[in-house]
Formats: sequence, C-alpha cells, structure tokens
Amino acid sequence: MNINFDLADLRAFVAVAKLASFRAAAEELHLSQPALSRRVEKLEQALGVRLFNRTTRKVDLTAVGREFVRRANELLNGLEESLLGIRDVAGNVTGEVTIACIPSAIRFFLPDILKEYHRDYPGIVVRLIDQGATDVLSTVVRSEADFGLNYIGTQDPQLDFEPVLQESFVLACLKNHPLAGRRRVRWAELVAHDYMSVTKASGNRYLLDMALTHHAMRPRWFCEAQHVSTLVSLVEAGLGIAAVPQLAMPTKPHPSLVSVPLVEPAISRTVGLIRRVGRRLPPAAQQLYERIRQAREQRPARAGRTTTRRTAGGSA
Repeated sequence: MNINFDLADLRAFVAVAKLASFRAAAEELHLSQPALSRRVEKLEQALGVRLFNRTTRKVDLTAVGREFVRRANELLNGLEESLLGIRDVAGNVTGEVTIACIPSAIRFFLPDILKEYHRDYPGIVVRLIDQGATDVLSTVVRSEADFGLNYIGTQDPQLDFEPVLQESFVLACLKNHPLAGRRRVRWAELVAHDYMSVTKASGNRYLLDMALTHHAMRPRWFCEAQHVSTLVSLVEAGLGIAAVPQLAMPTKPHPSLVSVPLVEPAISRTVGLIRRVGRRLPPAAQQLYERIRQAREQRPARAGRTTTRRTAGGSA
C-alpha cells in the first residue's frame, strides 16, 4: 500500500481537529491558512476519505475523521515519546507546553525545574500563564493549558489534583527586622508592625481570614497587593512585613530576606498539579509534569529559619 503523506500533514489535521478551526490551527502551527488547508487536503487525498465537514461557520470531524484523529494522536504521541527518550535526538524535538500556575510558585520553585527541562529539550517552548488560583482552575478546565499548579481544585469533579507539597504560611521580613531573629512568631505579635496583605480576591487571603476568624489579635494591613510575589518584592524593598506561603520565599540563603514560622495558629496549604480528568497529556507536557511531581521528593530543606513545621490546613 502506497499512501503518500508526511508528519506535517498529520500534525496539521490534528491541530484543526483539536481547535475546530483552520484559522486557530494555522496560528498555532505558524502557517498561513492556505498552506494549512493544502496539508489537510493532501492527507484527505492520500487516505481517499473526507476528514472534515466544512461550513462557513464551523469545522466538524466526519465519522472517519473522529476515528482517525484518535489514531493520529496515538501515532504522534508515540513518536514524540520515543524521540524524547533518545538523548542524542531529544535536543532537536520541538513543541510547546502550556502551564497555568499560581505566581507564588514561579519565583523560587519552578525556575530550577524549568532550567533542567530546557537543558534536556531546548527546542520545546514552555508558556507560563501566571494567574490567581481561581483563574488557574478555569484555564485548566477550559483546556487552555496542558496542566496547572495550584492550591485549589481538590473538589472539582472535572479535575485530578495530585499533591506536590504542603507548605506553611511564614512571616516574610528583612534580616534586620526585630522579628527576624525569632525561632517563631505568633500572629498576635504582628499587630505592632507595618503589615501588608494580598487583596480579598486572593485565595490566600480567604485562607488566612478563615483561619483567623476567631483570633482576637489580627494584624491590620496598611498596604494590599494582588499577588504574593508582589508582597515579597515590597518586603524586600523595606516597606513592611507580610505573611506569605513558604513557596514564595527563597530556598537558599538570601542577602536581605528571611522567613520565620508563624504560629498560634499555624496555617498551611497544599499545592498540587491539576489536569483534566481522563486527559492524556502530550509527551512533552507529561515529561514536565513528571519533573514537577518528582520535586516532592527532591525539594531541598529550607536553610536556617526558612524551614517551617508541616501542619494541616485548608485549601481554598
């Protein structure tokens, strides 16, 4: 049997099937629409069947197309998986992985993982969508990202949530701050200092407010920011102190920042990987997913006072 088409034609077909749009598929593959259409038509001619029903408003797979797209995905994924496993070839593999991620995980947690991933697969582009926890959830549900890194999602029936680490909220302050030399700090002690917080729209703020609902001495903030990473930058600039997730603080000794465990009460959250239920990740995305998952065992202990106790806590 002599069927004349190539992998570029197959990838064009899969992209159109996934996005249900020739325009969107052309943009994803960095092709003109006429070039993309020619590739799909070439594949249809080679197979001798119609794969799409085209109208002016939408593009639908035919019955044969629906069956073939499953097999085409299996073929492309199998090939990509094989290529990624061959060291001498993996560096030439191209593609894209999209992660929706809470900003607090980006500054000090993901960079080392991404650096190693880029070293092994320099041709694969990683797109980070840094959003608040609720938006990360929605982005993954809508399949706009391959997977996400979040601290909410355990109750969503559309998502699988796989815990990666549990982290406490800690006090972020400068090394020369009066509280920096303490082994631990009670929440009530923050009242006497310039305290900053994330906004009420933040899932972290909700978590802290719920845990401190019946606490008599709650710190009053004088400055609000939308993201935890912004709070850490403000602390570093000497504006005040803040309560932030441990993940947002440096894992190695920092020239000016220090974190101190917060107690009475101790509050924590669980950060995990989220993905659509039943969705098989493309091989390049699966490779990165596995590396983040393995960080659970490989994540180094915090140096000095940056190490905090593990405690139970909420996740919203």
